[in-house]
Amino acid sequence: MSKFLIRFDFRDRHWFLLVSECPNRGKNKSLQPILLMIRQIKETCLYAADLEKTEHFYKEILGLDMIGKKPGKHVFFRVGNDVLLLFNPDDSKQKTELPGHYARGKQHIAFEVSNADYEKTKQELIDKGVEITHEEHWRDNILSFYFEDPDGHVLEIMNEGLWDY
Repeated sequence: MSKFLIRFDFRDRHWFLLVSECPNRGKNKSLQPILLMIRQIKETCLYAADLEKTEHFYKEILGLDMIGKKPGKHVFFRVGNDVLLLFNPDDSKQKTELPGHYARGKQHIAFEVSNADYEKTKQELIDKGVEITHEEHWRDNILSFYFEDPDGHVLEIMNEGLWDY
């Protein structure tokens, strides 16, 4: 039975799925790109031990619109055109109707705000008791700041432009 190595790579503004056969204990032949028609990441998932605290934080502190909830299982939020899924990992790893999934430890996601709203957003979070753990000055006057959610996930707010090519 053959095993395959699969890797995603971003080149020339396109995502590629790179596939190679791994016949001898993981030693792989050259990776052959396959052009995918992926347009964006539509869902991002984090895992939360206490969904009530998590719901309060993302709804009341960050001001996200909740679009779905099953107590003890998950809570979902709209973020622009995308969705943030927050799952109870003990429940989601046991799923059978969909592939089970879970993670442990600190995870990271970043949110973008307009240049005009960056400082206001930072101050509003500070006023709500959120501790800013780091602020980064990137290239071209791009800024971001970091803080944690109730589960210790590292969240980042950045102004426009960091990943614009």
